[in-house]
Amino acid sequence: MSTDAPDLALDIRDLRKTYAGRGDAPAKDALKGVTLGVPVGSIFGLLGPNGAGKSTLINILAGLVNKSSGSVRIWGFDQDANPRMSRASIGVVPQELHLDPFFTPREAMEIQAGLYGVAAGERRTDELLAALGLADKATAHARSLSGGMKRRLLIGKALAHSPPVLILDEPTAGVDIELRQQLWAYVRQLNEQGVTIILTTHYLEEAEEMCDRIAIINHGEVIANEPKADLLGRLDRKTVTITPAEALTALPPALSGQEGVEAEVTRHGALALTYSRSKASLGGLLDLVRTSGIDIQDVTTSEAGLEKIFLDLIHSDDDAG
Repeated sequence: MSTDAPDLALDIRDLRKTYAGRGDAPAKDALKGVTLGVPVGSIFGLLGPNGAGKSTLINILAGLVNKSSGSVRIWGFDQDANPRMSRASIGVVPQELHLDPFFTPREAMEIQAGLYGVAAGERRTDELLAALGLADKATAHARSLSGGMKRRLLIGKALAHSPPVLILDEPTAGVDIELRQQLWAYVRQLNEQGVTIILTTHYLEEAEEMCDRIAIINHGEVIANEPKADLLGRLDRKTVTITPAEALTALPPALSGQEGVEAEVTRHGALALTYSRSKASLGGLLDLVRTSGIDIQDVTTSEAGLEKIFLDLIHSDDDAG
């Protein structure tokens, strides 16, 4: 495999997949012209609700499902023209814990490397087992491993042939917090070493923390694909909580009826203002509060995160459909 990095780790153009109907069931368009470019060296989040088409897309990339039309290039290799090299350029960690219960982790890793033609002297089995915290389980049967250990072994198998692109499909589902943090530390380490990561997750805080670019797919179509900072910046609304020196019992008249501002008094007597940044400013609101005779003791601000954006985009897309 060439060591020269292409412009894009994944280059997907107008990808479509239609599943034929059975009996009275109509055909289903799982992917409707998906176009995505994943930059080399990125941690790319692929988000969407259940049934959005994420699994179909991943299975096409993994070579497990045949596309209906469109093109896929993995690390510069066209999936149709050069299926062997495109497949060798990617490692996929599936959501399901599928492992042969009778093989040890070392045997499973060795077999996986062999399937990709990695010479015995070039295999990284023990290195990967150690990095994933499985060195002391190298000769134990896979059936004796805990769920978290099986998850780590799947990551090791996906890395056995040293692919430049790694897909993690819900890698921390059912994993405890400590192991989740260990896995993400290792993912960051891989990324620092040059591996491009594509991540699907239902834990939106993980995507917000880990990813530098995020695409959202719904009903087989891409409805957002932006750098994380730009996606988060799309929200116009911001909330400020003002703690007065004396607890409020009623909303000051000056703050009712302000355009683009929702004001309420919390049960603790604080003033919560949610406002549109295109229609109001924090400085102006604070001036209104002061002119209402309120002595401000503390001010905290917060902005909606990825979960809010995700839900807004999904609901907006559903309404449009």
